[in-house]
Amino acid sequence: MKKYNVAVMGATGVVGTCFLNILAEREFPIKNLKLLASERSKGKSLRFAGKLYPVEILTHDSFKDVDIVLASAGASRSLEFLPSAVKAGAICVDNSSAFRMDKDVPLVVPEVNPEKIKENKGIIANPNCSTIQMVVALWPIHKAAKIKRIVVTTFQSVSGAGQKKITELWEQSKIFLAKEKVTPIELPHQIAFNLIPQIDVFLDNGYTKEEMKMVNETRKIMGDDSIQVNATCVRVPVFFAHSESVNIETEKPISPKEAKALLSKAEGVTLIDDPEHGSYPMPIFAEGKDDTFVGRIRKDESVQNGLSMWVVADNIRKGAALNAIQIAERLIK
Repeated sequence: MKKYNVAVMGATGVVGTCFLNILAEREFPIKNLKLLASERSKGKSLRFAGKLYPVEILTHDSFKDVDIVLASAGASRSLEFLPSAVKAGAICVDNSSAFRMDKDVPLVVPEVNPEKIKENKGIIANPNCSTIQMVVALWPIHKAAKIKRIVVTTFQSVSGAGQKKITELWEQSKIFLAKEKVTPIELPHQIAFNLIPQIDVFLDNGYTKEEMKMVNETRKIMGDDSIQVNATCVRVPVFFAHSESVNIETEKPISPKEAKALLSKAEGVTLIDDPEHGSYPMPIFAEGKDDTFVGRIRKDESVQNGLSMWVVADNIRKGAALNAIQIAERLIK
């Protein structure tokens, strides 16, 4: 089997370390591994497949002889450094928002539009975590009944905002339970035992950037600009895994039974739908798992062709690292 020189950009972050775990788990054919991060990680080493690798400082010269770059270092660093990686001959799978809406960059979820991978010009974009799990769940239904409209409310864990927000929830919880005053540092408001209906900055239309990412990315991935999408994104006091309440309106009628039958056979989906016995997806079930979990599928009584469902996935795995590695796997095939 051919092996590849792989660079992980943002290697010391939450997604970066997950990249390494999944590459090892799935036995990705690596010849040489290069770990790249900012000056803050100078002197660090990370373990991969039983061996310690030094973390190198990211520069424009970091990509010599690299075949594949897995990047999760933020949009500004992707914009700055990935063109140098492409110039050096690497193909980059970028987890940031930098290139997602670039018309020349494929935006890929392998269960939905893998054919777009071959259209890359050196960069393939990994979608937003919330968008990924939603389109994995909706794609089989869209193919069968054509979705016209999506209304989604997300319940997003703090890990989606990085390691410092994970720490903030942990520390705030201890302070709150000690009945002491909570002072937010990383997030705009207290997150312990609270919900924050804001993820990213507000735009002129009253929606946040996170919400508009779901609108625009969904249309691009599903290849249908006619789909109407309304999103509300909420940060919740959960460490890992995002949950979503998803309501859809379809062109053709489709019953809950038919939708369940489709999803029970869908790639990357696990159906958990037995509410009478308290069986439905929850973040604690999804954490550390690769699949997107779907349940509570029911008819929307307010429209003629409508369904409602509950969708949960590990935002660090399927919502970021795993999706990127699945793209790389298909790329080398």
